[in-house]
Order: sequence, then C-alpha cells, then structure tokens
Amino acid sequence: MNDTVTILGRVGGDPNRSETTTGVPVVNFRVASPQRRYDSKSQTWIETGTNWYNVSAFRQLAEHTKASLHQGDGVIVTGRLKLREWESGGRKGLSADIDADAIGHDLRWGASAFIRARTASAPNSPHATSDSVGPSVADTTGAPDTGDDTSGTDNAGFTDATVEPSTESVFGDDAWKVAQ
Repeated sequence: MNDTVTILGRVGGDPNRSETTTGVPVVNFRVASPQRRYDSKSQTWIETGTNWYNVSAFRQLAEHTKASLHQGDGVIVTGRLKLREWESGGRKGLSADIDADAIGHDLRWGASAFIRARTASAPNSPHATSDSVGPSVADTTGAPDTGDDTSGTDNAGFTDATVEPSTESVFGDDAWKVAQ
C-alpha cells in the first residue's frame, strides 16, 4: 500500500531522535487526532474517539522536526500511510504508521516562527563567500543582513510582535494528552 495521507492532530510526546544502522537521522513521535462530529440538534461538537498515528521522519526533516515540535503542539503531517499488524504479550493490534514527507505546525491554534536552514555553498561556487552559509539562527526573516539594523522592524518593514501562548484546549477536552 502506498497511500498518501494528511492528518491534523496534537503531538503526543516530544519527538525521539535516533539513527538508522547506516547513520541516517530518524525522528519518531505519535500524533493524536481526535474525531469529532457536529450534532445539529444540540448544536455542539461531539467527541467520537481519537486515532493515534506513529510518525517517522528521516534526514533533514528529522532534524528540523526534533528542533521544532514538542508535546501538545498542533501539527499537520503529510506522508505515506502503512498499516502494520502487531502482537505483544498475547495481545494483537493494528498500528497506523506514517513515513512523513512534510510536517508543520497547525497555525489555526497558534503562531510559529520559521528559521531557514543553513546550507553551505560549494567551495568553488562563484557565489561562495565567507558568510554564504545562510542566515544566523537569530535571523528569523530569512533575508540577507543588509547591515542597517532598524531595531524593531524586519527587512520587509514589519515590526516585532510578541505572541502569547494560549492555555485554551483546542479540542474541548484533554483527549490528546498522553496517559501518564
């Protein structure tokens, strides 16, 4: 099966980084995706269960995922779905695994700051300079440093803003929380 799916949900626990036997970085984490339906009679949303997905990301996507996601974050994951049967301790089950192609924060529930990845130019490239490895971690605009710091505005003329995290539950209950 090679089905591409997109899911929305909450990260069930901080992503766990490891490496394959050949040294390829891999990050694994779980996503809880509550299922809801609207009841027109009561005019309320009704929780009908939660689907759990095991998500794996490889290479650069793994590194960026580890640096960006934390337990409870709203996420959107697109990737290849694999259904896998398992058996352990006399119990049997079916696991929904996703090999991720793309992962991002779900911006319906909060703000996210993008930091462009550093990439080195080839040494013999005509564009190679001592500072051509990309913006620094502090540079969240992704634009080249022009040297004329206008403190409080980015290169597009937008002023700095502070976004306060919300304590409101996205799903109305704590279905997305991992059992302790």
